[in-house]
Amino acid sequence: MDSLKLQQMLESTGEKPFRAKQIKAAVYDRLISDWDEATDLSYGLRENLKVNVPLSTVEPVTEVTSKRGDAIKVSLRLADANEIETVLMRHRDGRNTVCVSSQAGCAMKCAFCATGKAGFRRNLTADEIIDQILHFARKLRQKKADVTNVVFMGMGEPMHNFDAVMDAIRTINSKNGLEIGARRISVSTCGIVPGISRLADESLQINLAISLHAPNDALRSRLMPANDAYPIGQVMRAVESYTTATNRRVMFEYTLIDGINDKNEHADALADLLGDNHLYHVNLIRFHRTGGFSSSPRDRRDTFLERLKTRGISATHRVSFGEDIRAACGQLAGQTKRR
Repeated sequence: MDSLKLQQMLESTGEKPFRAKQIKAAVYDRLISDWDEATDLSYGLRENLKVNVPLSTVEPVTEVTSKRGDAIKVSLRLADANEIETVLMRHRDGRNTVCVSSQAGCAMKCAFCATGKAGFRRNLTADEIIDQILHFARKLRQKKADVTNVVFMGMGEPMHNFDAVMDAIRTINSKNGLEIGARRISVSTCGIVPGISRLADESLQINLAISLHAPNDALRSRLMPANDAYPIGQVMRAVESYTTATNRRVMFEYTLIDGINDKNEHADALADLLGDNHLYHVNLIRFHRTGGFSSSPRDRRDTFLERLKTRGISATHRVSFGEDIRAACGQLAGQTKRR
């Protein structure tokens, strides 16, 4: 739902201010899929909404489900014909996590990520971000389930769309919005230092994840061009300031790529980099093929994890979802194959 169009319509038709609250309750709480379902609104208002305020700013194009049934990827068309991808991950413990995109495309050009190869097209609005979640929230409600978690780990760099991302998060978290707890919302960044600093000043208790993927500047710059602008030292100083200000745990994402960043020396360098900060946690991610790299063998991934743990680093293997439908980490490209 386009919030600006809603405000303009309500003002132009002279509707009472409380109507906006009623409309938002219908959309975010009751999860209506058609304006006619908002029966607490007058017929005339519902007709005006149909004409002037589409219920969603995104339109489903295709949807594919993984063989295990634990991941669903949807391609969504925006009003300007750009397409983005969003993923629902269904965990064994009952959690339902929506991985949202914050941009159409991405300018970061990480060597191992399909999204960056398509280039950057534009930032998403807060409404376009929220509507990705609503798409799956409506589907889950039919199965008597709810979206429990949201991660900004889809297409785009959230810190390059900071204001819209924060506006979306406030609605996601608000009692008048989707009412998803702040600690169930995570934002991942390539290490955009100004964004990390701004996030430290926010009052929301959301989770911060840093896409690290290498323990030194030479290797990280090879994999992630953003490192040229924000080297590891700057990123780590910003993260340390963030943890000091918020006392919140920070997750470091580390994709293990065969022969590139998965050797014992890399594990040791990563342990040296993180030190003994109890608020740091490493998520080791299995590489999902997107180009000229290969995934580290399982035994090497296990050795890397154990080497970190031996050094006192909190670390786990992150569960992968939807690799067979190109819905896993680094695979989103806004080009869902029609099925």
